[in-house]
Amino acid sequence: MSTITKKELIDRIAEGTQAKRVVVKRIIQSFLDEVISELANNNRLEFRDFGVFETRTRAARVAQNPKTLERVKVPAKRTVKFKMGRLMKEKLTGNTDG
Repeated sequence: MSTITKKELIDRIAEGTQAKRVVVKRIIQSFLDEVISELANNNRLEFRDFGVFETRTRAARVAQNPKTLERVKVPAKRTVKFKMGRLMKEKLTGNTDG
């Protein structure tokens, strides 16, 4: 498994669309900024066939340090949940029945 960076993604899109790299970079960054902004506002983002991003709040809990066995309070925190859409699920599982 390899890692694809934002730069590599921008280069691929620029090459595939014949758009200038600087324009693609601005669009991708703007898109990512909007996703972060909407999630920060507790909004749900749904991209048909791709998937859904939404925030969840994890409850506060008490955990234990495995080395010292000391109990540690873990505060509540917000996380992002992603649920795959139909096309992504089909592509990843190899199911083309639709």
